Amino acid sequence: MNFLDQEIAPLGMGCWPIGGAMFAGDQPLGYANSDDAESIRTINAALDAGITLFDTAAAYGAGHAERLLARALKDRPDAMLVTKIGITIDETSKQLSFEDAEPETVLPAIEACLSRLQRDRIDLMLLHQNGLAVDRAEAVFDEMEKARAAGKIRSYGWSTDFAESASALAKRKHFTAVQHAMNVLVDAPDMQEVADRHDLTALIRSPLAMGLLSGKYGKNDAVSADDIRATDSLMIRYFEGAKANPAFLTQLDRVRELLMSDGRSLVQGAICWLWAKNDRNIPIPGARTVEQITGIAGALAFGPLPGPVMAEIEQAIERDQIDTNAEGER
Repeated sequence: MNFLDQEIAPLGMGCWPIGGAMFAGDQPLGYANSDDAESIRTINAALDAGITLFDTAAAYGAGHAERLLARALKDRPDAMLVTKIGITIDETSKQLSFEDAEPETVLPAIEACLSRLQRDRIDLMLLHQNGLAVDRAEAVFDEMEKARAAGKIRSYGWSTDFAESASALAKRKHFTAVQHAMNVLVDAPDMQEVADRHDLTALIRSPLAMGLLSGKYGKNDAVSADDIRATDSLMIRYFEGAKANPAFLTQLDRVRELLMSDGRSLVQGAICWLWAKNDRNIPIPGARTVEQITGIAGALAFGPLPGPVMAEIEQAIERDQIDTNAEGER
């Protein structure tokens, strides 16, 4: 697909899992079990599989994910980088602060991202405050436009799950993308309509439901206590009490075989479902191991799920049976 006038595979790698530890007070906000050496190998495996889009954020590991990408991509100027600002970080303590983004913080935050990524320009800069008021966001994007005019970024967008917020900013000429949560268990028709109406690329967060759609979490499997999925801070409760949400597991069982049509793995079927929903969707599943990213990238050999399979999935699933806690994120 074409993204910012560059042909890329319609799949990215999300870098939250490789960031490692980060906290808000005592609460962990990172994924457990990251390993820097394996993270570098994973990024290289993504490149080998044809993935050239990498989604990160200043917040991921309080700068650590950006620094890892800089190491892995130093000889790959063709790789496209998406990062996010709007969350204050302390690289030493790994603490994050979710205070409202102020305009005067934007340009210094962009410069800090450029330094950590060791790039002269970032392809796409996203606002990382999901629920920021539109008037505050307008001021942030005024500053981002200054950075674009200065050649620091190519374009900008918003990581938000609020369709009205994205629509309000989409009138800007260089607002080119929206990042939002979506997967076979939690559809996002309103945001998809905004992307269609304003000709935005849709970068899909949580395409694998924070790992639940990997199929490796049964009702008795728990994540470690230092993993964000063991906390109560999730916007969508894919996990409860450190275990997979039983309501989601029930719905997954209804569509498991359909997602695995024609020899796809469960993960690959989940990615192919998103491509079938909209050809402007770029799923950005997180990965922290070579095995994970290699399996995910295998979806590229299959392409979108066929129409009849998509219709069967919609008949089988009952999304209204799931309490997503969709208003719970900061």
